[in-house]
Amino acid sequence: MSEPNDFPESQAPRKFNPLMPLYFALVLAAGVLLGYYFTFGTGKKVRADHHLKSSNTKINSLLDYIEMQYVETVNREQLENKTVVSMLKSLDPHSDFIPASDFSAVNEPLEGNFEGIGIEFNIIHDTIRVINPIIGGPSEKAGIKAGDRVVKVNGKNVAGVKVTNKMVFEKLRGKGGSTVTISILRKGLKLPLDFNITRGTIPIYSIDVAYMVRPGIGFIKISRFASTTYDEYVKAFNDLSSKGMKKLILDLRGNGGGFLNTAVQLADEFLMSGLQIVYTEGRAHPKKVYTATSKGGFEQNPLVVLIDEGSASASEIVAGALQDNDRATIIGRRSFGKGLVQDQIDLADGSAVRLTIARYYTPTGRCIQKPYDKSLDDYYNEEYERYQNGELYNADSIKIDRTKQYRTPGGKIVYGGGGIVPDVFVSLDTNRYSHEVNKLYYSGTLNSFAFDYADKHRSELNTLYKTADEFIERYKQHASVVTELNSYLSSSKVHMTSINGKEKGFDQIFKALIGRNLFDKDAYYPIINQSDAAILKAIETLGR
Repeated sequence: MSEPNDFPESQAPRKFNPLMPLYFALVLAAGVLLGYYFTFGTGKKVRADHHLKSSNTKINSLLDYIEMQYVETVNREQLENKTVVSMLKSLDPHSDFIPASDFSAVNEPLEGNFEGIGIEFNIIHDTIRVINPIIGGPSEKAGIKAGDRVVKVNGKNVAGVKVTNKMVFEKLRGKGGSTVTISILRKGLKLPLDFNITRGTIPIYSIDVAYMVRPGIGFIKISRFASTTYDEYVKAFNDLSSKGMKKLILDLRGNGGGFLNTAVQLADEFLMSGLQIVYTEGRAHPKKVYTATSKGGFEQNPLVVLIDEGSASASEIVAGALQDNDRATIIGRRSFGKGLVQDQIDLADGSAVRLTIARYYTPTGRCIQKPYDKSLDDYYNEEYERYQNGELYNADSIKIDRTKQYRTPGGKIVYGGGGIVPDVFVSLDTNRYSHEVNKLYYSGTLNSFAFDYADKHRSELNTLYKTADEFIERYKQHASVVTELNSYLSSSKVHMTSINGKEKGFDQIFKALIGRNLFDKDAYYPIINQSDAAILKAIETLGR
């Protein structure tokens, strides 16, 4: 995976045949069994009994020997898992093993839902604080409100016990239909309130926000390519179209990837019928070409795509298809550079293997996979090297493999071998906020204070601003904010005595944080994006 949170593009996960012995799974993960797949659609079987038998004997004999003779007791399952991980990582950086214990957490963002009570929360001052209950979810239906503090779960204290996100997930998530009792403290009430909540299916949205950034110009930010992303996009697109959208900014920055088919569906929305989107090809998998259909809803309107060093795999498929077909202007910084396709096989014990089965190629024929012939550390540290060599600040510092040069139908030169190079470069903005504001923000202090401030003034703010649009347009920072913040700072662990409220970016970021506590993403992103250099460049480009 291109980074810890990256989910590589793949075909839909398949159930591994339960009749196959476990050693078959181990050998398949090691890449010893050549081409023996059941549901890739190739219809081929390659006999590999000799390899299977010899490899099984070697691996299991060694595991048996370690289990019987090692100086200390070993956990055989953990040892098997480490063996599989080691084998897969010797192949390429993106083939991976997912232990059964991690399977749900890894796959939920791609499936687009999880089972739980449905709250967005933050841990502030060692207390679980509800930012917002998810609309239509079990918590909202039960009466949980923004600002509530969760102090007990099933009678056990969860406040002031060094609670972590993992602990919250373990206690509040669970099988749909099961119940959990939570006790909350609510502002204005002296005693805790108990809620018996029946867990349900909670959506995980892959579109962070969609809104009109300017009259006629829509903005859609996609965080991953999940099974629900295309339907989310269509809904967002229709909503923005009803508001007069004629041009679009598609933000794929920080989007680490997802399903290949989802990327193809999205790219199809912007390309005329018959144009190539991408093709895949691997040793055991013949070339497969994906082309646009006639269903696109935005095939000729002006379009900008934003990318950066965190845009990988499925994001690069979309950006590459639109760039190679001269369909959109790509703005930002060079993308990650992941051109490998994985297939997921679910194993009988609840674990899974993601094995690289092919490379993908953009319409001009380029593979944008960056080199991985050195160590894994070198591969993942390449992003930091971009920072060190100045690439994030200067387009002239971008490393381009000029031996892999391609030309689009419109005559534009593009390159393979290391990500998508944008058409318009926008440097990393390190001067957006003052040093003091950055310190307050990244320490979590400003976020904590904003939550407390919004909670303290919630009734007043909710009376003044009924919608996110009203808040964005009319909210003005009250003079008491700085006074209250300085008082808050005097009792915090941040080594900062006070601020004057005139620091660069303070008003904007504090307003955005208050907006998030009141109206979630619908207020936060439109405010924080007002000074985003890449978005401003996109607006300028679309305005020409």
